[in-house]
Amino acid sequence: MRLAGPLRIVALVVTVGLTWIVVSILLGGPGSGFPRIQQLFTKPRARKYKCGLPQPCPEEHLAFRMVSGAANVIGPKICLEDKMLMSGVKDNVGRGLNIALVNGSLPPDTGVSGELIEARAFDMWAGDVNDLLKFIRPLHEGTLVFVASYDDPATKMNEETRKLFGELGSRNAKELAFRDSWVFVGAKGVQNKSPFEQHVKNSKHTNKYEGWPEALEMEGCIPRRSPAS
Repeated sequence: MRLAGPLRIVALVVTVGLTWIVVSILLGGPGSGFPRIQQLFTKPRARKYKCGLPQPCPEEHLAFRMVSGAANVIGPKICLEDKMLMSGVKDNVGRGLNIALVNGSLPPDTGVSGELIEARAFDMWAGDVNDLLKFIRPLHEGTLVFVASYDDPATKMNEETRKLFGELGSRNAKELAFRDSWVFVGAKGVQNKSPFEQHVKNSKHTNKYEGWPEALEMEGCIPRRSPAS
């Protein structure tokens, strides 16, 4: 019975000692703050690559992300290799079709691979379709064509316009209609249809906004072309 007191003291000392050891391990030692506790409760931040892609593109590929306009309120965005080619912030987007032309060839060539050639918006509701035709008719082999719709992409479209987009690799240009949402990446001289295209029809039964379908977002890695290909 006389040993009960000393045993309690020993047990208390052992408990305090073990507690101190555990706390020291979690705190990372004297003067280190709380890094280990923070590691336990902090979710690792996902790394983002060019244009915010979750994974890096392979070599000899161009990273891109594009978003169509949302109704007639928020303009589209076209990003390539961490460079914003078109956006509302850059003040170079507008109602209709927003198109960025990019040199998609590998050096050596007449330009730098991935270099923006020109970016323009074409009003497809009240504009002149001939302005668009003059823009896309004389494209050089290997030119990449990024297209993002905003509000109405199709009212002024004619058969020649749809045919030219089809030759650039589009499957959906032939059926594009009033206030559809459309994003597309094609190229002059392609032999097959482009894998980079999304299209949502304007339908009162499925529209996200009153009178407009949802905005479309597309991202990926585009292979560059060698001058000989």
